Amino acid sequence: MTLFDEAKKYIPGGVNSPVRAFNSVHRDPIFAKYGKGPYIYDEDGNKYIDYINSWGPLILGHSNEKLIEKAKTYLEEGLSFGLPTKIEVDIAKFLTDAIGTDMIRMVNSGTEATMSAIRLARGFTGRNKIIKFEGCYHGHSDALLVKSGSGTLTYNIQTSSGVPKDVTKDTLVCKYNDIENVKEVISNNKDEIACVIIEPVCGNMGVVSPREGFIKDLRKVTEEEGILLIFDEVITGFRCKFGSVKDIFKIEPDLYCFGKIIGGGLPVGAFAGKREIMERLSPLGDVYQAGTLSGNPLAMKMGLDILSELKENPDIYERLENNAKLLEEGFTDNIKSLGIDAKVSRFKSMICLFFGKFDKIESYDDVKNADTGAYEKYFSYMLKEKILLPPAQFEAMFMSNAQNDEIINYTIEKNKEALAFVKENLSSQI
Repeated sequence: MTLFDEAKKYIPGGVNSPVRAFNSVHRDPIFAKYGKGPYIYDEDGNKYIDYINSWGPLILGHSNEKLIEKAKTYLEEGLSFGLPTKIEVDIAKFLTDAIGTDMIRMVNSGTEATMSAIRLARGFTGRNKIIKFEGCYHGHSDALLVKSGSGTLTYNIQTSSGVPKDVTKDTLVCKYNDIENVKEVISNNKDEIACVIIEPVCGNMGVVSPREGFIKDLRKVTEEEGILLIFDEVITGFRCKFGSVKDIFKIEPDLYCFGKIIGGGLPVGAFAGKREIMERLSPLGDVYQAGTLSGNPLAMKMGLDILSELKENPDIYERLENNAKLLEEGFTDNIKSLGIDAKVSRFKSMICLFFGKFDKIESYDDVKNADTGAYEKYFSYMLKEKILLPPAQFEAMFMSNAQNDEIINYTIEKNKEALAFVKENLSSQI
């Protein structure tokens, strides 16, 4: 009996998060045992170059020695108290300064952060309706499981059973990168919309960047209509740059949602924003939100260590982007030389290879035409060559600072072999 067979006896589907099941690439999942630097090792003793990096937070790679030594001492100091701690104040000051906002509240996951931010927006505005975008994934809270990305896109699930229609009736869905569509929806729901929540750079339908001016136009129309703008930066925050990507787009949202990196890879989330909005939260205001393990000291200490390392070494971001750019250029050259239908999409250190014919990749309508069968073949070939990619077409590859020139060159070399393999197999099926 395999470990996966054993897991399926006790865990639904054998996994605690759907994408880990490797269903879309039609194979059993890898069971990770430990990671070191740019590599992950499985329970069977195989060593892989890791381009998942825990879906983004391991920006320094696995088991950074300097940070692990510090973490060992934290275990001796206690894991949770259910009381305020100084480290919560320290990281709150650090994060609000890095983001450029007033106040922050720590939670335990990205889902909790987005759910809480939306509740706060509704309480602050006195309105009920919200806008999200096709293909953007903001966690699995009921109101947001409408035309979402990530695993729901992989499995072609647009909504989830168990979510009453009344819960999603106030969730309005717009087309990403289509400001005219947003204006139309707002016009049709005048003075009823509390907030617009968006991944400023999509990372859950592959990597999809905003069109020039789209984010600025979105900020303009929301300000004009008294609608709060929420940036879901659970993926992009502190990965694409130190702090928020708002500085790249030169606009300021009303609320931010964070996760991943700010807890050093431990379960964590946070939402932040302007003082007049955040002070509506209990115990000051009338919007309730709570969590026994929110701001737990282990995650806060590890998170502050990693964030401090990133602040002290800004060249890390340049190195990450340069390596991602090398992959983008290498993959693109391979695609052109082999004449295969595929396209690379990249934003900073997030990268995705789509299979299919694309003039552009700007929306859910574009990416849903991707050839998932071709990606399955590509994934399997790369895995055979000990390169671990996201086990789904609609997920991003994440670079880590532990990757070096040898790894990048090897990946480009094996990418060409894998593309040739895919092309040959697709041709044989015609």
